Amino acid sequence: MESCLFCKIARGELPAQLIHEDNEVVAFQDIHPQAPVHLLICPKKHIPTLNDAAPEDNPLISHMFVVARKLAKDKGIDQKGYRTVFNVNEGAGQTIYHLHLHVLGGRVLSWP
Repeated sequence: MESCLFCKIARGELPAQLIHEDNEVVAFQDIHPQAPVHLLICPKKHIPTLNDAAPEDNPLISHMFVVARKLAKDKGIDQKGYRTVFNVNEGAGQTIYHLHLHVLGGRVLSWP
């Protein structure tokens, strides 16, 4: 989508400090962090929500979790613990309608 914020970041049209990029996803720091480590992993393919993912997107979603695991290790939070979250729609806190996986850690996380 032309106007999607995360699509623009993935295309390099908007500045972001990318901490990971490959053929399928980009990852960067959340601009409103909820933990000392708060990363977003976004597919380059525009998918509005997890509800919109098709069966052919399963390898992409799996890849997002592989990247999450790698970034957690890179940030030193893999052993103490981290959380991965997809927010789906407004009631769950989704504000940008481009699928993105949150990776949070660096402190004890409460629920919810």
